[in-house]
Amino acid sequence: MLTRIFNFLVVKKNPKAENEITLTFDDGPDPIYTPLLLDLLKKYKIKATFFIVGAKAKKYPDIIKRMSNEGHLIGIHNYDHTFNWFNSPLRSKNEIDKTAKLINEITGESPNYYRPPWGILNLYHLIFPSKYKIILWSVMVGDWKLKGGSQRIKSELKTNIKNGSIIVLHDSGETFGADQDAPGQMIKALENLLDENVLKDFEFVRLDYFLQK
Repeated sequence: MLTRIFNFLVVKKNPKAENEITLTFDDGPDPIYTPLLLDLLKKYKIKATFFIVGAKAKKYPDIIKRMSNEGHLIGIHNYDHTFNWFNSPLRSKNEIDKTAKLINEITGESPNYYRPPWGILNLYHLIFPSKYKIILWSVMVGDWKLKGGSQRIKSELKTNIKNGSIIVLHDSGETFGADQDAPGQMIKALENLLDENVLKDFEFVRLDYFLQK
């Protein structure tokens, strides 16, 4: 797997962080679930990172503007949610550059972080010197599936989150293999964790500040 071959190029966690974790969200924006998620993050004064799909951002630019205006970091998750193994290096480059340009047009800021769909890289990342830091994750809980409900997601998050964790969750259920309504369960699980102060020993830090440690 090329992700493993290029392991030296990616960030999965930050062992230098002190009682800090970072929340990241993939596959959006979604017109229903992303605003609900933003409401929840605003309520708890949490800044997160959204790895957005460019085609969806073009369709829902107001949601991207809201993310930016509320202090969240926006990264790239390809223009389409395509499997990088099926992309040529040039197509991967074009997908990333097209999404970066769109983010800049909407927010006035240029992205610095990239997360490949499904965490899969290809030769583009070796052939073309990248100005984007590649971010994977250390905690993934299968929140794109309805099976087990919000209680399963909550339990797995509680069990797996550790100091320095990069947590990946999904605010859209429209990608291949996902259940369309699964983000609702993710939001409920996250809200329960926050309401019950389950993660009181950790501070949520936005990805860019988190990686400065």
